[in-house]
Amino acid sequence: MGVPTDYGAVTEYLFGLKAKGVRFGIDRMRLLAAEIGHPERAVPCIHVAGTNGKGSVSAMLDAILHAAGWRTGLYTSPHLVKLGERVQVERHPLTEDEITAYTRELRPAAERIAAGSADDHPSFFEFMTAMAFLQFARKKCDVSVIEVGLGGRLDATNIVTPEVSAITSIAFDHCEFLGNELWQIATEKAGVIKPGRPVVIGRVPAVAEQLIRRIAAERDSPVSSVTERFGDDLERYPHTNLEGDYQRWNAATATLVARALDPKWHVTEAAIAQGLAHVDWPGRWQRVRIGGRVTILDASHNPEGAQVLETNLTRLEAELGRAPVVITGVLGVARARPLIDTICRHAKEIHFVVPNQARACSHAELEALVPAGFRGRVVRATVDGLFPVGGGCTAGKADDVVVVTGSIYLLGEVMARLGPGTEAGEGRLQDF
Repeated sequence: MGVPTDYGAVTEYLFGLKAKGVRFGIDRMRLLAAEIGHPERAVPCIHVAGTNGKGSVSAMLDAILHAAGWRTGLYTSPHLVKLGERVQVERHPLTEDEITAYTRELRPAAERIAAGSADDHPSFFEFMTAMAFLQFARKKCDVSVIEVGLGGRLDATNIVTPEVSAITSIAFDHCEFLGNELWQIATEKAGVIKPGRPVVIGRVPAVAEQLIRRIAAERDSPVSSVTERFGDDLERYPHTNLEGDYQRWNAATATLVARALDPKWHVTEAAIAQGLAHVDWPGRWQRVRIGGRVTILDASHNPEGAQVLETNLTRLEAELGRAPVVITGVLGVARARPLIDTICRHAKEIHFVVPNQARACSHAELEALVPAGFRGRVVRATVDGLFPVGGGCTAGKADDVVVVTGSIYLLGEVMARLGPGTEAGEGRLQDF
């Protein structure tokens, strides 16, 4: 097969890899890394795992390291609108030309590997991980922040040996891959702990923290714990420009990671504070104006996220003196149930949409989760209908505050409608 030469052909090729599904394990990534010269060894990194908060903590650490004067790389997933958002140097995403060039480079390497066994052909996520490592090395980053894609132990990113590892939270999500018990999920996340390298634990259940500490002790890894250091009083937690109590929990995790770095990195308390005050991480209780009115974009997609959403909606109601209009779409009934319960306690009106993902709940599935006691209006809607070309939002009345919440893929579709020219996003190039 020929090597793709333009971005359209590249995205078709990458979509073909993605369509083969999630493939756990790091052996293929090790083969690919070896084939391209081990770029993951060229740049020191921080490795961030966790059920929720790992993207926010990664963005915070990138901001802190930038404030300390270092040239930074940031690898996160999934993207919101464009694929290149996943790989950023100094917060500049990969361009379409760079993605095209890297795919042209990586595809022959992948085919050489697959010549021995078709099962060894790298996956879509492994392609993107390789692009990140190559970009950070070639752009001469001083340090990178690498977010785990799914789990930890068997995630493609887990070929790195980090300066510090972090586990931001442990909760129920992706149970079909990680297990149905907290100790199983914690075991998978704790797979990022490397011998002798510090690990920071965010706010996690006691059973999870005990297990992570045991694994860290076995690997002679020093442990810092947010709960141990900051306790339960929110006023003791660091401040950040990102809104919400949970972001202060995330800020505490990022702070402890920064403090756990070797002194050679010269990350001062002033750099930590400056970084936390200037974090750029869209779609996390982010207030924007659409058609002249306040709209809040918030990715809350699982049971732990529903607890955070409960707090934020309660505060928003108190702030407004009235209930907001909520737009939501979710992937999977197990995720949707706690979110819909939460939303129905606070919304005056709910607009259900179906994100353009195979696992998205249908309108009927979402409607079936609405409690019998909910007296507000329930509407079947689409993203295109709610956010028409030319701007504005058609949900609710002109003076209503709108909250868009649920799947991060829904957030991406909405944000794509808000961009210049309302160009289509790249939602089909999503992983999990």
